[in-house]
Amino acid sequence: MKLTNILNKRWAKRNAAGLAAGGVAGLTAGVLLTVLCAGGVLSDKEADYAAEKTELAEENAQLSEELDKYRAVEDNTETLAGDSDAWAMILVNEAHPLDASYVPESLTTISDGCMVDGRIAADLQQMMQDGAAQGLSMYVTSAYRSYDQQTETFNASMQNRLNQGMTPLQAYRETSVQVALPGTSEHATGLAVDIISTQYDELDERQGDTAEQQWLMAHCWEYGFILRYPPEKSDITGIIYEPWHYRYVGKTVAKAITEKGITLEEYLGEDKVN
Repeated sequence: MKLTNILNKRWAKRNAAGLAAGGVAGLTAGVLLTVLCAGGVLSDKEADYAAEKTELAEENAQLSEELDKYRAVEDNTETLAGDSDAWAMILVNEAHPLDASYVPESLTTISDGCMVDGRIAADLQQMMQDGAAQGLSMYVTSAYRSYDQQTETFNASMQNRLNQGMTPLQAYRETSVQVALPGTSEHATGLAVDIISTQYDELDERQGDTAEQQWLMAHCWEYGFILRYPPEKSDITGIIYEPWHYRYVGKTVAKAITEKGITLEEYLGEDKVN
């Protein structure tokens, strides 16, 4: 039985129990009001009903969130592997995770072992070639990363912060706004690339001041890419400004997003990370 069916059955059962508890609470409302007005207190049975109703409501909310995330995983995986144009607009973040086992059907090596979904390779290579023709020097430093590779990246970044003296919680929080949690990284789709200038190889805000990034930010949409995590948008994307992270969304969508100065979340109507 698929997990979706199991979750749906559990949800129906708990929801029914929640409604039943609500009905009991409604039937006793008049009695409860009389007791309170008389300066009395809740009976043990009424207190039990109230506690049970609260517990059921919390369990229902948690189960609903789990079910939504599982459905998002299924939807994302099916869309990415499908033939419709929607694959290029897939949204992957904490609210819309990707199945840990997903691997693009066709991975194309573009440079130094970096691979991307074969459907975006030609546009990416053309963008890099046109940039070089303008006298710019840049290269792809990271592209497709598997779930396990993303886990290693996240753990290494967190360990670095622990070595700097941060507490585990501090290290986790600092890391999570700069490195996507495994299962929520766009790199796992094969549609995202990190491009840096050979004149400045640090992954910080100053990367955005290089001639290479300035050119990419102005022209990447022509090749179907967007600057995925722009400045002053972290409250929407959940990720800090990354002037090196570009994401393929298709030329039509990239043009619209760039012209409007919005993010992929805003374009898709998902303005907040849940």
